[in-house]
Amino acid sequence: MKKHQNALKILKTARGQTEAAIKMIEDEKYCIDISNQVLASIALLKKANTIILKNHIESCVKEAAFGKDENEINEKLKELENVISYLNKNM
Repeated sequence: MKKHQNALKILKTARGQTEAAIKMIEDEKYCIDISNQVLASIALLKKANTIILKNHIESCVKEAAFGKDENEINEKLKELENVISYLNKNM
């Protein structure tokens, strides 16, 4: 969990912003203000995801590559391919 501390902090901030957006909707605040709050949450979620993926590459993928287990290497590469494919679909 230590390697994900920065991502955890960012996710908690995003949670707070999401809760604030919910409250703004409940309080019938101005639409653009709500949208800006939601966009800020999305930006933080993307940042946390980038940190998590970077940690994955620097630890799990690197370990697999140096371990020389071809099945594990292929598995880690397939995971990355799936994430990249998902990200490209949703851009």
